Amino acid sequence: MFRQPHLHPIPQAAPHLQPSRLCIALLCALATGNTLAADPERTLETMVITGSRVEVSPFDVPYSIEGVQLQENGSEGLRVNVSEVLNSVPGVVVQNRQNYAQDLQISVRGFGARAAFGVRGVKLIADGIPATNPDGQGQAATFNLDTAERIEVLRGPFATIYGNHAGGVIQLFSRDGKGAPRIRGGVYAGEHGTLKIGIGAEGESNGVGFVLDASHFETDGERRYSSAKRDQAFAKITLAPDEDSKLTLLASGLRQPYTDDPQGIDWAMYQRDENDVAAAPLQYQTRKSIDHLQGGAVYERRFGSDRLQVQAYAGQRSVTQYQSIARNTQISNPRHAGGVISFDRDFHGLGARWIAQREIGSGKLTVTAGLDYDRAEDDRQGYENFIGTTLGVKGALRRNETNTITSTDPYVQATWQQGDWDWSLGVRHSNVNFDVDDRYIVGVNGDDSGSVRYRKTTPALGVLWRVTPVLNLYASAGTGFETPTLGELAYSANDQGFNFDLKPSTSRQFELGMKAYVGESTRVNLAVFQINSKDEIVVDGSSGGRTYYKNAGKTLRQGIELAAETELTRNVSARGALTVMRAVYDEAFGSVPEGNRIPGVPRVSAWGEVMWKPMTGLSTALEVVHRSRVEVNDLNNAEAAPAYTLANWRIGAEQQSGPWTFNQLLRVDNLFDRKHISSVIVGAGFDRYYEPGPGRSVYGGVRASYRF
Repeated sequence: MFRQPHLHPIPQAAPHLQPSRLCIALLCALATGNTLAADPERTLETMVITGSRVEVSPFDVPYSIEGVQLQENGSEGLRVNVSEVLNSVPGVVVQNRQNYAQDLQISVRGFGARAAFGVRGVKLIADGIPATNPDGQGQAATFNLDTAERIEVLRGPFATIYGNHAGGVIQLFSRDGKGAPRIRGGVYAGEHGTLKIGIGAEGESNGVGFVLDASHFETDGERRYSSAKRDQAFAKITLAPDEDSKLTLLASGLRQPYTDDPQGIDWAMYQRDENDVAAAPLQYQTRKSIDHLQGGAVYERRFGSDRLQVQAYAGQRSVTQYQSIARNTQISNPRHAGGVISFDRDFHGLGARWIAQREIGSGKLTVTAGLDYDRAEDDRQGYENFIGTTLGVKGALRRNETNTITSTDPYVQATWQQGDWDWSLGVRHSNVNFDVDDRYIVGVNGDDSGSVRYRKTTPALGVLWRVTPVLNLYASAGTGFETPTLGELAYSANDQGFNFDLKPSTSRQFELGMKAYVGESTRVNLAVFQINSKDEIVVDGSSGGRTYYKNAGKTLRQGIELAAETELTRNVSARGALTVMRAVYDEAFGSVPEGNRIPGVPRVSAWGEVMWKPMTGLSTALEVVHRSRVEVNDLNNAEAAPAYTLANWRIGAEQQSGPWTFNQLLRVDNLFDRKHISSVIVGAGFDRYYEPGPGRSVYGGVRASYRF
């Protein structure tokens, strides 16, 4: 049976993509076809999504949203990174840097491809609690995949009503504790010293659901100087104070001590030895340590057909990062902030929404009104990364400040359903404030205190037409914006303090789509989109180990996403995804000519999987991933990261004996040992743009659970 409807792109037929014409032709062809099943519900399972804040099938909404279901037995792989599970979602590119000091690189329809570390341009949410700061910088490493039930990905115009940096929205939903209590444990191991050990317990007792999990992961990495260790813990308690309410309590933690940072390499180094590391990271022992702890509560109460939802969260994050900024650079520039970054972040937030549903005449109106408030305060220091001639140690203080970011966002969403038509409207007003209190004022290093406020109202409108019971067509449009992140504001040319003149990027997005069931065993989703942006935030330059940014002119993204899923026989199923996107600068700026490709965005991304289940409890699958070449800077004048195609294979087995369940997994990634660049650092200094991917990697493991 189908696990979820997937959406994927199709190739572009000409250099200047015309998505609207191509989409209309395909929609008409499918609408007039006679191969559609009369009732898909008899043969296909439909996931219920909640990322739109109201439970609904993804087949019945006028925008692109996909749900990726995760199996409790962890049959996909190690479940360390979301890159393991999101390749099947169209429009999404998840690049595993093989560098745990900098997290994954995630982009949605090109938003976020420029991130040098962490995730920007894409909103991350876990169980209703943001994993993205108010400035738009997020950390996918905080996602706990061992307890995840599903991940929802919202793309297109309606993502913008999630506010700042919502070029796309990725939400993780963990399992609720249900059924008889059970305990589990597992061990997975592989090449390059890779090891993951996990234990957990979940179930329900006396009306209280619980999910508990703890894991340890470590690896030496395939590249030199790329070892990492990560400990994660998670707890979720669900209660029903009365028959009309539900209370969920959440706590999670992540500890990642002394994580090596091999940084990028230049083209010559990659050609010589893809596992090499530049001299500077080794000399300065570049590394990062992370401690992250947070807790939250979500309360929901029903009032007839209406609902009140309230959430609150708070946490603390501490980071110490040693960079490879040259000693002489810091000595010669008294305004330099140093080569060691250290901060303690306190963050908290509140959210409340009222969801009302009314039958009005022959139609149904659903209205959601809410308010989100988020705040993060960093106590930030900078230090020299040397003492005397000893490199890679914490030296003298060079920076001492408090950075406070707040976001206050009211929003309203409404859906009107009548007959074969659904109309959706959403609007959000974002108010994001940055405040800097500089406490390091020494000599020529003056007071860099200051503040800046960004405000934007982002509406979205969509319509869905139920052509037949098995074919829906839709269209949507909306506006969005991205403020600079704190890291992008932090430096300006010539070390003149914070770059408060940097403007937010704004966008206008349009989407046409089709969702259809073909025959009795095939599902197809298609979307075409166009995104016009202005004031795109791009790299202005890099000096003294610091990157500073500026606003570019207009940009244009046009793309097609196509996903298909089918059952070939009773035991064989296939899924596929294809994304084709033209992402270019639509206006010249500086020395960058009009028509240059936006770096970090592949023209084509493709994924496919064939799974065979020869018998109950045994399955094997072959998957193929393709990425086209990627430019590494705005000038498009460096060697682009070449295209690559990788094959991965896995086999899993499960046995049951009384209360015991046993699982085994064997997986081989990059089956044919292809040399490739897994991600790029856009505009990196010293031309070190390239982060190589691993060769053939073999790992496997066992898992056992006991049900009481």
